[in-house]
Amino acid sequence: MNKYVKYFLLFAINCLASCRENAETDINLAQQKYDEMQRSVARGWNTWDTRSVLRHVLLPYGVAIDINIASSDGKRIDRFFIGDRKEGAAQMRPGAHSYDGYYTDITASWNGLRLRVESAADSLSNTIMITPQEGSGKGGKIIISVRNLWQRANWISTTDNRFSIKTVAGNLELDGEILGKYIENKEKEIILSADEPVIINCGNKWDAEQARQYIDGHYHNFVSVNKEKYGECYDEYNAMQNVLAWDNIYDPTINKVITPVSRIWNVGWSNSPDLGGFVLFCWDTYFASMMLSVDSKELAYANAVEITRGLTEQGFVPNFYTESNYKSRDRSQPPVGTLAVWNIYQKYKEKWLLELLYDDFLKWNRWWDENRKTNGLLCWGSTPFEPVTYRYWELVGVNETYGGALESGLDNSHMYDDIPFDKEKHQQQLNDVGLNSLYIMDCNLLARIADELDKKEDAKELRRRSRDYSKGLAGLWDENNSFYYNFRTDTKEFNRRTSPTNFYPLLAETPDNKQAAEMLQKHLLNPEEFWGDWVIPATPRNDPAFKDNTYWRGRIWAPLNFLVYMGLRNYNTPEINDARRQFAGKSKELLLKSWLSDGYVFENYNATTGQGDDVANSDKFYHWGALLGYISLIEQGFYYNEIAGIYE
Repeated sequence: MNKYVKYFLLFAINCLASCRENAETDINLAQQKYDEMQRSVARGWNTWDTRSVLRHVLLPYGVAIDINIASSDGKRIDRFFIGDRKEGAAQMRPGAHSYDGYYTDITASWNGLRLRVESAADSLSNTIMITPQEGSGKGGKIIISVRNLWQRANWISTTDNRFSIKTVAGNLELDGEILGKYIENKEKEIILSADEPVIINCGNKWDAEQARQYIDGHYHNFVSVNKEKYGECYDEYNAMQNVLAWDNIYDPTINKVITPVSRIWNVGWSNSPDLGGFVLFCWDTYFASMMLSVDSKELAYANAVEITRGLTEQGFVPNFYTESNYKSRDRSQPPVGTLAVWNIYQKYKEKWLLELLYDDFLKWNRWWDENRKTNGLLCWGSTPFEPVTYRYWELVGVNETYGGALESGLDNSHMYDDIPFDKEKHQQQLNDVGLNSLYIMDCNLLARIADELDKKEDAKELRRRSRDYSKGLAGLWDENNSFYYNFRTDTKEFNRRTSPTNFYPLLAETPDNKQAAEMLQKHLLNPEEFWGDWVIPATPRNDPAFKDNTYWRGRIWAPLNFLVYMGLRNYNTPEINDARRQFAGKSKELLLKSWLSDGYVFENYNATTGQGDDVANSDKFYHWGALLGYISLIEQGFYYNEIAGIYE
């Protein structure tokens, strides 16, 4: 070998090794920053434990002040969830809740009792005030226990209405006193009358008047400031921030702060009640991270990172993951991770977040192309695998049409009725408009991230893939009907059953201005299909499945509204801008209908009445429902997501 060639090769090898080492260093530093951020968030008093919103926990020590209620007939309740539908459950009306536990407010109604529970915390100190409300029955009791959670080691003692907390390590010592009409201390539970106010002081020594002033001061500093900041848009901001804050928890099985969709879902999926319990869903959590980025960088980062770190061995972010290594290893969900992270990055401009997540996003992007492609376009699918935990969703729907529907996120959508499944390719035999549009968007956004990280070859690869899929998606346009349709890969025919996902090409900027306007006039603004007093239904109003009004058949879902709205933002014509403004206004009205009357943020809504509470399978306090308000905040200029103009 020529010695100069040899020297060049050695030089090139050394350069590659150096680049690899530098990249690993960047990722390690990013991981250190993230770990530090998580530790900084997991501190202080908050409603951290998923199993009751009336359980105030001090992190990192894991000591809890747990509030239970007993009625005059001797019945007792220790489970408090917002929107709990179980028979005999307490009805919870959420009030304000700062992300960090600085101030919380909630009212519990149960078995004739109606009690307001407020808290104000600073560092290690916490004051909780429980106040009977007008019409609350007499003879009830408030039962307070101070105890350890999650097998944490603290010494706790109680004497009459007093308690003390000491860590085994000796680095914390707190004293507390409970004021009110004291009844007894029974088996380390402090029992007081619910007929009069109860004040729990931990680390403070307030009397009743001082406690009221302390709590009112925290209320003013949190609520009044936000009211002034958001003005006429406060209600939608309050709904969004509130549902995220009450759903925010610490989970000891992963030692992380996260914001699952709701506490009820966490408990339903958990097999480890003594150790917490959580479930994170893919696109749900990315949407939460976007909403959190409005005013909580730390929680936005935490959720984007934790769902991405659920990446499977096969290289995709799963539909769900929870404790005990239980995750959907057969299927992913809509690829919106780069949409969330790119927008978070636009606000905070911290490149280490991109460095931390880039490799996982690239694996996920390549996985779609390698595992879900037929005839040049993607299909939803479900790939068989060897079960790990042998729990329900490792065994049901795998390598079937239903598994593919679950991957779409639109579980029982009418679009996938009678669609055959290719068990060899592990795909529905349907090129899906929504999936391909989101994938093109993902390619373009990830290419932008690659640019930021100076990954030139990756950026070229991603843009090349975007162009290829864009050409294929353009072929799904039906000129006669001015719409994009899913395409059957077996019969080579359009599938005419549509949903809001058929507008997703707006996210990929595939239609030109003329096509976009035609889509809006003929379909989105058509009251026989998607328009109406309440918008937009997951099933067109003229489809037979609309009347089913169950889950993704006929009902309105905030994430569909959000993605269609974000697509509309890519276009700037008077006609489209007017439609976008109307769309944002109707989304806001839908959210506030239930929020202002009941304090609920629903998982989905009735497309005819605007109700969320008319069916059992609509969680009453599910955070992605707040996307309806997030749309309005973006439209009003409170938070701009830079998505328009990103495609090159």
